[in-house]
Amino acid sequence: MSSWDDVTVIRKRPETSKAMKSTSAVNAAMRAGGSITSEKKAAINQNKIGIDAGKAAKIDNETEDFTVERVGLGLAKAIQQARAAKGLTQKDLATKINEKSTIINEYETGKAANPNQQVLAKMERVLGVKLRGKDIGQPLGGPKKK
Repeated sequence: MSSWDDVTVIRKRPETSKAMKSTSAVNAAMRAGGSITSEKKAAINQNKIGIDAGKAAKIDNETEDFTVERVGLGLAKAIQQARAAKGLTQKDLATKINEKSTIINEYETGKAANPNQQVLAKMERVLGVKLRGKDIGQPLGGPKKK
């Protein structure tokens, strides 16, 4: 039989080696008879190696213009006016075209980068206003009858 003083330890974790950096910790480990190893970490910071001269020359010679196409203010105003004329909020319009309301906000403020033609086509159908090509803001005409 066991008494209340007996302790049973279940799943005791094995001791792991600890990194000791101070000399007093190393000396204490040596007195206790622990194993001591020394490792040198190499190439801690790869960025300080230097810049390749060939890559630097390519960057200097680069002349391509990296501008991002944005929504024009005319298009932004056309979207705002058409939405207001239909009595829709930005959230309502976003729901109807199955997009997020933040996208509608970006288009209306002119901050949308690289305007998506599919999103503009959806807005055209819901708002009934031309948003691409010439005559932006004009009513969207149906197919011509022969």
